[in-house]
Formats: sequence, structure tokens, C-alpha cells
Amino acid sequence: MSNELTKLSALAVRDLLMAGEVSSVELVEAAAARLAIVEPQLNAVPTLCLDRARDQAHAADAARRAGRASLLGGLPIVVKDNNDVAGVRNTGGTSIFRDRISAESDRTVALMEANGAITLGKSNLSELGGAQTTNSVHGTTRNPYDRRLTCGGSSGGAAVALATGEAWLAHGNDYGGSLRIPAAFCNVTGLRPTPGRVPRKRLADPFDTIAVEGPMARDVADLALFFDAMTGYDPGDILTAPTGEAPFLDAAQAPRKPGRIAISADLGLLPIEEPIRQVLSDFTALLEKAGIAVSRSAPDVAGAMEAFRVLRGEGFYATFEPVFDTHRAMFPAPVLADLLRGRDQPGHAIVTANRYRSELYRRTVDFLDEHDFLICPATQAMPFAVETLFPAAVDGRPMQDYVDWISITAIWSLTGLPAIAIPIGFSREGLPIGIQILSHARREADLFRLAAWIERELALPKVPIDPR
Repeated sequence: MSNELTKLSALAVRDLLMAGEVSSVELVEAAAARLAIVEPQLNAVPTLCLDRARDQAHAADAARRAGRASLLGGLPIVVKDNNDVAGVRNTGGTSIFRDRISAESDRTVALMEANGAITLGKSNLSELGGAQTTNSVHGTTRNPYDRRLTCGGSSGGAAVALATGEAWLAHGNDYGGSLRIPAAFCNVTGLRPTPGRVPRKRLADPFDTIAVEGPMARDVADLALFFDAMTGYDPGDILTAPTGEAPFLDAAQAPRKPGRIAISADLGLLPIEEPIRQVLSDFTALLEKAGIAVSRSAPDVAGAMEAFRVLRGEGFYATFEPVFDTHRAMFPAPVLADLLRGRDQPGHAIVTANRYRSELYRRTVDFLDEHDFLICPATQAMPFAVETLFPAAVDGRPMQDYVDWISITAIWSLTGLPAIAIPIGFSREGLPIGIQILSHARREADLFRLAAWIERELALPKVPIDPR
């Protein structure tokens, strides 16, 4: 029975909970059994808090029996290991914080748990940045479709936990692509929401709009369900605001074919590996056959990564400056380079980067006014060897650093616009390939409707897999 439960969607399990046909305690035990099988092979959720989860589950079951059911009703999830869960270790994937125990849950986690999420444990992540889930505390997380390869990052443990049935929903966060890249590498979904949709943990810069918290799930309806449990006004995050919108799950359950979209394989300048181009080409043909007006175009993004590197350096240094001098030797070389850039770059570089960012935002908004949606790959490369921090080259072009190969997601992070990542197929070797869909700010409902329509048309497998 427990194995069958882990194969079900989050929405199906939530409905069983509400009907009293399964308990939250039973779900925790089913997840615990699956974790015991998968973790030795993949290392997706290295920190478990199952006793805490069992206590939460008993409380959720009692509340439900008393008529106080929450939105999720006691559904087990995993939380990324850079957010605070009360009483649980929070390493951030760095030896600097190896022994840190969170005194209380941060605002993101507190809201999810208030809405009925049960935290099973902390999912693995990249070490302070990057898109390869490996770090000096917990080691490396492997791709369930081929254990020799990376699962992407930085929310890689979250994606793997979903793909293998260790959890029904997974929390993540995104700076340069962390909710989108591992989703594409693991055949799951992820949403980078508009800043202000989801209350964030305490940040060095509470006014920042590049860093966001968001949901990951196996399919679009589950993603929307979890997003409903993550959104809301919180006075601790100045970007949040009250909203009277309908549940996003309603949008996901009403698939809608778009009238027009734009598609770009490479944004006019990026290297993209051939399997991704081929699957995207087949996908584009499907859209055109369905009668959708497809424009093969994109906004001008030349110079975007120069601006991203400047602002990333500034943001990283602001975050880690308090521990930089005393722990400098513990920062990985690529992250150290970002920190030094942030510390030493001249003021005019920051002014120029912010001016560019404003211009890119305006160009992209104008473009979306004309096309409604922009679709492009969620990764430039296929999953690569798990021992490698980043690919030396993509489609024959050398990569200058550990963020070069994620340009196609990092560029859109600059705009602050929402993007949903969904699978669209597999390579000849059976590796997942995904896209990201961009739309106007606060139009996540439109993204859910379109993504659900695509998901229905493609009918790709969504049942969790055993590690391969």
C-alpha cells in the first residue's frame, strides 16, 4: 500500500486525506519507506526529520477529524536545505554552516506548514551557488534517469525527490534558474513566480527581486496546488500583497490553448545542444499543427549576462560579507570569484547593470504585449557527468564560468517575470528535456492554463521512477 501511495499525485493523495481514506501518518510512513530505498542510491534528501514529521502528521490528522482541515491537509513535502525549519539542521550546503540548527521556521516554511505541509527533511543543493547539486557537507545528488549524471541545481535534491516518489511536493528557490534547471533534468515541473507572490526567508536585501521562493511538483496541477499553499501576504516580506485571486489550482484544471506564442531555441545567441533543439523543434511543430500562431523570435538579450554577473556579485557579497574574512578559504573557487567581483567592482558597473536590467525588462514586456508567451529551453545542455561542476563547452562553445551554461534561465531572472518549467520530451538516450514559459508579471494563472494544455497534449509519463 505504501508503495502505491508514493506513486499517486499530490492532488490525488490530498483528496484521499480529505475523504478520510488515508491519514497523514500513513503518508509519512510511506514516504519514509521510499526514502530508505532511494536515498542510498541518489542522496536527494540527506537531512531527515521524520520524528518531527510524525508529530506534525498526528496533529494534522486530529485537526482534520475535528473539522479544521488545511489546504494540503497533512501532505508530506521536502524543504530545500537553505531555508529554516524549526529544530532542523540548515547547512545551506556549505561547511561554514555545517552545524547550524534553526531555532524557528522562516516565513516561507511557516506558511507552507500552516497550510498543511508536513516536512520530511531537507533536500540537497549546490554549494552557495551554481547549478550542480554537490557540496562539501552532504556530497553529490545523482540524476535518477542516469546515476552517472547530474540532476542540475541548485534545487536538485527537490527535483530528484519528486522524480523518485520520495515526496509528493518539493519546495525550492531560484536565483539564476534553480527551480527550472533541475525540473528539466528530472522530468518534473517548477515555477519561478513573480517576486512578492511567495513570502521569502530573511534576506540580506529584502528589496531584491532576483531571489524568489517557489514550488516544484511532478505535474502542473500538483504545482498549482502547492503554489496556492505558498502564496500570501506577509508583513515580513515587503514585496508581498493581499490578493483576491481564484485558486491557481482552478487555472491548472482548466487547460487553455493559446492563440499566439513566441518560441526561440537560443535567444539568437546562445549555444544549445542538439537533442534540446530537436525536441523543441518537434514540440513547435505540434503547436503549429494545433493552429497556434508561432513566432520564432525573442527580445534582444545581448549583454544580459554581463549585467547578471555584476548584480550577482553585488548580491552575493552583501549576503556573505559578514563571514567573508573569517571563512574565505571555505568558499568554492567559483563563488569566491563572484564575491570578489561584488567587493571590488566599480560603482559605474552597478549603475550600468541596473540600467541594462531596466531596459531588458521594458523590451521583454513590449515583446510579451505582442506575443503573450515566450517559450525557450530550460537548459542549454543535457545532463553531464556528476563529477563535473559545469560543462567545459556547450555545443562546441567554451564556457567561461559556472554560470555561463545557465544563461538561458539567468537572463530571465533579471526581468522578475514569472516562468514555469515543464517537460516536453526525452533524448534518444532517455534523458528528460524541458522548456520554460515566460509571461507578464502576476500572470501565473495564464502560465498554469497553458502548461496544463501542453501537458495534456504531450501526455508524457509522470509516475515516479526507480533510480537507473
